[in-house]
Amino acid sequence: MIRQIWPDERGLDDHELEKLYRYPADPRWLAVNFVSSTDGAIAVEGRSGSLSTPADRIVYRLGNDLADVVLVGAGTAMAEGFEGMRPDERTADRRRRFGLAPIAPVAVVTTGRSLPPDAPVITKAAVSTLVFTSSLAPSSLRDAWTANGARVFVVGEEAVSAELVVATLVAEGLGRIDCEGGPRLFGSLIEAGVVDEFRLTVAPFLVAGTAGRAAVGGVVDPAKLELASVLTDGSSVLLRYLSPR
Repeated sequence: MIRQIWPDERGLDDHELEKLYRYPADPRWLAVNFVSSTDGAIAVEGRSGSLSTPADRIVYRLGNDLADVVLVGAGTAMAEGFEGMRPDERTADRRRRFGLAPIAPVAVVTTGRSLPPDAPVITKAAVSTLVFTSSLAPSSLRDAWTANGARVFVVGEEAVSAELVVATLVAEGLGRIDCEGGPRLFGSLIEAGVVDEFRLTVAPFLVAGTAGRAAVGGVVDPAKLELASVLTDGSSVLLRYLSPR
């Protein structure tokens, strides 16, 4: 059972977890999700799945079940084998109760090199994937993505503008955004100042090695976050932090 231990201590059933992890009624709310080992690793052999725990999987599912769109970097989409969302009966009921579209599309950010035209996140998605790229991506590659069913947006000249990615999603009516990494995408969102919430699961593992950190990119002035909730199942610790706008 998952218990909240801050700001107050209480057990949480499924509906109470939904209330805690639902997105506010803002036109835009971007939540970033990561799981980390206790010593700070975000992946084992390039994948985060090895660190995930039962409690993490519950809140991870809430993140995309209650979102308008799932935002992910191309490298992460390929490494994790993303194929888009496929709601089961429970997810379908949850999305219906919260007034969401039956299936949340995936939005992929790429310079072009890391997203082949036949990427599963494009070809196996149940609804059209949104691909965000820059002008440096060859037009032939952009055409191939489109031919395979993606909607392609050019949002930047030499690099993808994280700010324009988010603004475009909002304009498309996809303002409740669940970002699932990777580190470079998270770093660019931090630099753009568009992260509203950071959801971190600290898993009970020690990994060592050379695994990277959650966010990579340019140096920014440290932004103070506000702790919103602390949950645990007696093993993992589930943290929610808010970023003051």
